[in-house]
Amino acid sequence: MVQRAPGFGMLTGTRLAVWGDPIAHSRSPLLHAAAYDALGAAWTYDRRRVDEAGFEAELSALDASWRGLSLTMPLKSAGFRAAVDLDARARATGAVNTLLLDPRGPRGYNTDVGGIVAALRELGVGEVSSARILGAGATATSALVALSEMGVGSVEILARRPEAAKHLVARGAALGMRSTARDLDARHHAVDLTVATLPGDAALPPEVVSSLADAGGALMDVVYGTWPTSLSGAWTERGLTAVSGLPMLLHQALRQVRVFVGGEQDQPLDDEARVLAAMRRALVGE
Repeated sequence: MVQRAPGFGMLTGTRLAVWGDPIAHSRSPLLHAAAYDALGAAWTYDRRRVDEAGFEAELSALDASWRGLSLTMPLKSAGFRAAVDLDARARATGAVNTLLLDPRGPRGYNTDVGGIVAALRELGVGEVSSARILGAGATATSALVALSEMGVGSVEILARRPEAAKHLVARGAALGMRSTARDLDARHHAVDLTVATLPGDAALPPEVVSSLADAGGALMDVVYGTWPTSLSGAWTERGLTAVSGLPMLLHQALRQVRVFVGGEQDQPLDDEARVLAAMRRALVGE
């Protein structure tokens, strides 16, 4: 069993958890329990409801028995502020979904970016020159950085309020991408890939859904609940590829496990294929 991660200092804690609000729906405990069982690590992984106002106090109260935290909404910005060290993807997105509780201070990571890239690669999405992102929140930011890593040159961000996506346009430009923001109701041109980051209960007008699907390309709709969504249904009706957010959830969790075990999200685990298979079975029963 691995007892330490390289970097700042010795890690002795064996407790882990996912924090957020709401949190009861989180599948992270299922995924992480499967991983640590496969690794033979006697670590515990729980969930705790923590809102942004209470985050700092809760974090300060943790003792040396704690090894790390997974952070979901609304804590990704709070995690970013709390970290004394950030990986490149956390810096690029301004969001942290993983904290490694090093004795010298929390180390922050964003594993959503790598999770999106790995999920798209698993889907068979190869070279992508143009893409569309639906939404302008934290997940949209991770999607933008993921698309940059995949070599996408042109990206369009669609939002109900295009002015809310200005920060994404600026971030895309800084990453060397041609970025624009448009209204969801705008006329949609063809792209290679669409990444939908809207809430699962977001209702889009049928004509917008139809127009988006007619624009073609593959679809990643990053929702974890009800499937199919109106978007994925329109894609499959046209014989196009559509995938839910479950592969992203799986692969970002794998990268969190890498962080908690070895301190680096891009360093594969020993016998990682077996660990990933155990996590996938826990998530989808296959």
